[in-house]
Amino acid sequence: MELDELKKQLKQLIIVECDKEDDMSWQEITDDEPLFGKKSNVGLDSLDALQLALVLKENFGIKVEGSKESRKHLHSINSIVEYIQTVKR
Repeated sequence: MELDELKKQLKQLIIVECDKEDDMSWQEITDDEPLFGKKSNVGLDSLDALQLALVLKENFGIKVEGSKESRKHLHSINSIVEYIQTVKR
């Protein structure tokens, strides 16, 4: 899958699966912005993190644990893409 297409798919999954359709469109998510926390325009929370982990497992076959190490993989679109590419090698 092409990199831009992967990023688009991730953004669309986040918007739909984390119920953000009323708040923003997938085009508003930049590749490096934090997805979680006070500095985030997306504003995902811990429940969204669980949902995102499930989505990544279902759609990409990658497992995201609840550890501190794994949380850094969910920081931004770019960090998720990097993690997918690392696991899929």
